[in-house]
Amino acid sequence: MKNFEAFWVLCLLGLAVSLHALSVAEPTPADDEWGFRPGSGELLKTNPSPFVWKEQKNAVSYDLEYSADPDFKEPVKVYALKWNLHCPSSLMNVGKWHWRVRFTDSTGNLSSWSSIRAFEISAGADRNPMPEKADLFSMIPAKHPRIFLRPEDIPVLKNRSSSDLKEEYQELIKQCEALKASPPDTREPQKYPDNVKRPSKEWIDMWWGNRIKVLNSLGKAAVLGFGYQISGDRSYGELAKKILLDAAEWDPRGSTSILYNDEAGMPYVSRFSRTYSFIYDLLSEEEKTKCREAVRIRANDAFNGLYPKHFYRPYNSHNNRLWHFLGEAGLVFYNEIPEAENWLWAAMNVYFCVYPVWGDEDGGWNEGIWYWYQYQERFFWWGDIMKKAFNINIAAKSFYSQTGYFAMYLMPPGSGDGGFGDLSELARRQHGHVMLALSTFTGNPYWKWYAEQLSPLTQEDIYIAFMRSSYPQVKAKAPSDLPSSKLFRGTGLACLNTNLLDGKKNVQILFKSSPMGTPSHGYDANNSFLLNVFGERLLLRSGLRDNWGSDFHRNWMWDTKSENCITVDGESQIKASKSARGEITGFHTGKYFDYVAGEAAASYGGKLKSFKRQILFCKPSAILIVDSLAALEPSTFSWKLHAANEMKINSQHDVRVVNKDAACRVDFLYPEALAVSQTDKFEPALPVYVKLVQYHLSADIPDKLTDACFITLIRPHRSNQEIKDQAALVKTSEFFVVTTDLPEGMLTIRVNRRDFSIHAELGSESFSSLDKQ
Repeated sequence: MKNFEAFWVLCLLGLAVSLHALSVAEPTPADDEWGFRPGSGELLKTNPSPFVWKEQKNAVSYDLEYSADPDFKEPVKVYALKWNLHCPSSLMNVGKWHWRVRFTDSTGNLSSWSSIRAFEISAGADRNPMPEKADLFSMIPAKHPRIFLRPEDIPVLKNRSSSDLKEEYQELIKQCEALKASPPDTREPQKYPDNVKRPSKEWIDMWWGNRIKVLNSLGKAAVLGFGYQISGDRSYGELAKKILLDAAEWDPRGSTSILYNDEAGMPYVSRFSRTYSFIYDLLSEEEKTKCREAVRIRANDAFNGLYPKHFYRPYNSHNNRLWHFLGEAGLVFYNEIPEAENWLWAAMNVYFCVYPVWGDEDGGWNEGIWYWYQYQERFFWWGDIMKKAFNINIAAKSFYSQTGYFAMYLMPPGSGDGGFGDLSELARRQHGHVMLALSTFTGNPYWKWYAEQLSPLTQEDIYIAFMRSSYPQVKAKAPSDLPSSKLFRGTGLACLNTNLLDGKKNVQILFKSSPMGTPSHGYDANNSFLLNVFGERLLLRSGLRDNWGSDFHRNWMWDTKSENCITVDGESQIKASKSARGEITGFHTGKYFDYVAGEAAASYGGKLKSFKRQILFCKPSAILIVDSLAALEPSTFSWKLHAANEMKINSQHDVRVVNKDAACRVDFLYPEALAVSQTDKFEPALPVYVKLVQYHLSADIPDKLTDACFITLIRPHRSNQEIKDQAALVKTSEFFVVTTDLPEGMLTIRVNRRDFSIHAELGSESFSSLDKQ
């Protein structure tokens, strides 16, 4: 009896233990979460695979196993990891792999294994193993400078300053002399007064103004410090030292702290660290201690706010700069500040395992070209630093080996529009120096050509330009042998061009349907399009950001009504969310026809079963757009169009749009009896200090339907020319048949009424969308 009772006690104890056993939390990723990577079924173009998983409550360490065998008979074991990510230091065999993770909590309990996720390493994947920590840190110079250049570089660079680097050297000396003649203001920037509230114009001016004050002081100190190293002129170093020590007196939790104003705090940490390394030999031990303490407080604030959160929740826009600025401090103060090793090691883990979150392996950038340029410009400083400190070339990453094409196809030279993405309408030639840097990192001759077409280039800080000029340079080559159009599938962007060499001669259609959704600065609606003709914005994304997240920004620019897209029941797609996903379902580029198709029903929050938009570009004279929508309930559908100038509406079959030398005629071929209207009003209204006039057209189906179809023909042309012929649409039992006379010949397009497939003929040339899915 006693044995029987003991048996049941043991059973109950076992049950209690099993009920309270630790398990790995694996919830569906939230909008700001990365998800377990690699995901099940994922095909990777990078070797080895980086691994990322959700941080676990009370975890103190993690065990990772990955195996070619699904039974994990002989797995690779990586145990006692401090953080929730890992990139192997050696290549993995091409083919299928499986991985799992577990953790140990603060009381020493070990969890069960996570779900097993299978993935595959593709043949020909880019090789990007992460060096072991000890190997990486052993490469850091024991002496300074150790950022952008190494001690052994200085004699070589001094010699080259009188030969191939003479021009850059003269500019460096010119700037240092100018700073000696007029030293920068080193007074600490002020905090916001009590009566200045966010997001008022006064607040914005101070918020950004304090960033500029940091750059005008510590940024100039870095120039002087570098000038001291290359020229040997001690007066440059002494002025840099004065600026550095003055800035060390600023309150580390004050107006320039990461916590108070990260736009001022980030450049403080990076430029302070650079200057410290450049003038290290001029500082006394007491002064070094003072500098270390100034950085330590700021950098620890940054580190504690970033990690481990950023490994799994890496979508915060500003944090995607902060991590590598903190890495700069980690490199400079390694072995001088105890926590610096963590700052640096975390940055290297972000680079190998997570970054870039907004990019795909084809080189696209979901936030658009303005933020692509802004973030790559800053990240390339980290690329320069890794190249010198660790001999790591960012071109080993798939994204960086491809991303120059994103800018080149999106904005051929002479283009006046930057496409989708926050502030992209402001993009012009600012990214030339970024493309020049990319050509240096990768050796890509097309990107060097493109950078040269954007000259005069926006100037980098002279010490960065000096160092990049010291690297081997590639000879430029025009992309005349490349296709004129390109798809960036991972970010859902299609760039359809007629002329990649000259935007002033180009007719361009941009189309977005992104599987990354519409979060952050990539908020443009899925299945929306833009039309740029001869370098002018013709059919555009409307609005102009006054301030991030303002009423106007949220309720006009994040709303589908502001795009060349379709609203359902007058409502937007899900705004600024990863869950508002699209997908490119078809793409083709050729001499006579380009084609793209996207599906965006998931963006409408359950209203639609399907929204397929197809664009057939009969280059360069005609664009046919076929929209097929299926709703769950009877709904209204409104086709939106936006232009810089008032559109002339003669009828639904004759809408004229003009902007300078560019023009187009829009014909809403189907359905008939659309209610077409136009306004120049924004809802909500722009703030009074933002001056912008644009026009917004709506072509509405007046009745509620569950299934809707729009067929629209757009004829781009020069504004001094006239489109006189009228396109015709005939509806048969099987097809919508569209005919129109183009300069290239008679165009006939048949749209299947059942599956909306497109078949086109232009002279002897033909196209079928059934071949392009």
